[in-house]
Amino acid sequence: MSARDREAQRKHQIARNEALFREVNERLEDVSAGRSTEMTEFLCECGDADCTETIALRDEEYDRVRSDPLLFAVVPGHEIPDVEEILASNERFSLVRKHAGEGVIARQTDPRS
Repeated sequence: MSARDREAQRKHQIARNEALFREVNERLEDVSAGRSTEMTEFLCECGDADCTETIALRDEEYDRVRSDPLLFAVVPGHEIPDVEEILASNERFSLVRKHAGEGVIARQTDPRS
């Protein structure tokens, strides 16, 4: 396998990992719907399959993340610049958008589509 093929495979796996975390967070959001909490804990949606860190998001923040299938919420420092760009960041989370190649997987696996 060439270095180019390995890199493409790595990016593909990162995108699949992020899609899986997004799916879990959608289930968490369903469970927490209707509760009168100011913030809900969600899993970091980074590409590291072993990541277990959480992010506290307000309902409107979570809705913003889910407004576009290319957007994901990650713990600051968990961004992967070769597969995503940082759109916004604060002390709790970074909002990232997938690059075009990884965006294909993000769109295909979007539970809201």
